[in-house]
Amino acid sequence: MRVMEELRASLAAKFEAIFPHLDERQRRLLMGAEARAIGHGGIRLVARAAGIREATVSLGVSELDSGQAPLGRVRRPGGGRKRVVDLDPGLRPALLALVEPDMRGDPMSPLRWTTKSTRNLAAALTRQGHRVSADVAGDLPREEGFSLQGNAKTIEGKQHPDRDGQFRYINEQARAFQQAGDPVISVDCKKKELVGPYKNAGRQWRPKGDPVRVDTHDFPDKELGKAVPYGIYDLTANTGWVNVGTDHDTAAFAVESIRRWWNGAGRSAYPQAGRLLITADAGGSNSYRTRAWKTELAALAAEIGLPITVCHLPPGTSKWNRIEHRLFCHITMNWRGRPLTSHEVIVESIAATTTRTGLRVHAELDTGHYPTGLEVNDTTMAALPITRHDFHGDWNYTLHSTNDQVPNVQDALWPEPDGPVPTSSLSHPALTGMSRDELATMTDQLAPAQAAQREQRRHTRRGADRRRATGAGPRPKLTNADRVLATVLYLRKLCTQAVLGELFAVDRATITTAVQETRPLLEQQGYAIAPSTARFPAPADLVAFLARTTEAPTKIKPAC
Repeated sequence: MRVMEELRASLAAKFEAIFPHLDERQRRLLMGAEARAIGHGGIRLVARAAGIREATVSLGVSELDSGQAPLGRVRRPGGGRKRVVDLDPGLRPALLALVEPDMRGDPMSPLRWTTKSTRNLAAALTRQGHRVSADVAGDLPREEGFSLQGNAKTIEGKQHPDRDGQFRYINEQARAFQQAGDPVISVDCKKKELVGPYKNAGRQWRPKGDPVRVDTHDFPDKELGKAVPYGIYDLTANTGWVNVGTDHDTAAFAVESIRRWWNGAGRSAYPQAGRLLITADAGGSNSYRTRAWKTELAALAAEIGLPITVCHLPPGTSKWNRIEHRLFCHITMNWRGRPLTSHEVIVESIAATTTRTGLRVHAELDTGHYPTGLEVNDTTMAALPITRHDFHGDWNYTLHSTNDQVPNVQDALWPEPDGPVPTSSLSHPALTGMSRDELATMTDQLAPAQAAQREQRRHTRRGADRRRATGAGPRPKLTNADRVLATVLYLRKLCTQAVLGELFAVDRATITTAVQETRPLLEQQGYAIAPSTARFPAPADLVAFLARTTEAPTKIKPAC
């Protein structure tokens, strides 16, 4: 298509330069010669390049093929039949009103909700009193800069604010693992494929008029079912391993696929490996929200004796997973146009996939049974040997091979269950982004404004002057210093308001009110709180982070 457009543009430039020096007959002969040289489709292409009717070009071809030199008069300038657009001045505006984008077109037009083909355009114009053919209805939009357009997938929807940061974090982790000689794999489950004589997208070479016959309807075969290809792509070795399942795409199936890769290829390729990095999508059987995924990975880590680090791609970015454009796309191209009539055909087609850059793929059939609906309780999750990373611990975490390798910070950090939360622990410079002296200075500067704000709020609520003495009445749930600290931690994007409520032993509504009232005071005083790259989805994650800091560990109330 691109080559034809370039040829049309070249012919248009040639005709524009030569036509002023030729008469009508000479123009026909020139266009006929160009069309005959192009071959199939040449008449239409030349007609569009010259901006004339195809019949005129066809006449020029006929004159050349006749071998004669037809004589006759040459029309004077302006002779011949007038174009319909010149005879009907209202035709062009009427046509443009139909082909304009829907939000600017006539809402009452039936073409707003139908395909705007040239025949439909011509019929609509004829109903409006402009008698035109489908060819004219197609030529005029091109003259006005319109062309046939498909849909473009460019709107990605809402993006997570830490999306780019997570990609950078994944790249840093992968680079560190590869430099240390440790394996880095990208995993995902490919689209489930129907097994049987069903149509497969694409084309392949066959004897002319003898296509492969397939079923008219794509109803799954009850006996053959579907194939579930789960892939593992080794980023360093440029090799793929695909486990073709016959049951369900579950977390157990996903981890079993990784286990088979390690036992069949990973162990021999990385005999000195000390850890394993897995990059995966945010959803599906390997979702960061799936408890069974983490439970099965913990069992695998204990089995192979290696800690397994998992980094998930941000939500909505699965198309950037390496396995998609390094492995799956080549598999799809390899079996295009070929009905996947059996599991053996699928396995052999995957295993035969290669690229000029050296990709090699191993595939095998997995007939195991992987039931769905299994649940993992809170007790099992709490016992997992898992460590969440400082940056987005929900997306990035490490499952250790034994419980002894997991830092046990609970005994050192957690006091009795109902103990108060010390402010000194939450005002750590690593959390607030400022020294304790700077935090104290900022708190002192905001204290007068907080007092005035509180008095104004109470006066509005009472509707009259104060009757009690200052300081009387119930104690506030949060002191002025706690309100400032909670606001700073929230603006640092360390955790949610619900987590802050657990840490300060108050409900979420109290944290919400404190943030709403303190944030304007910070802005008035010129304080800009920079977001942190660390994320703590649960209080226990923040506890573990403080345990790894240089300061002595401080006791903090555990998460509920």
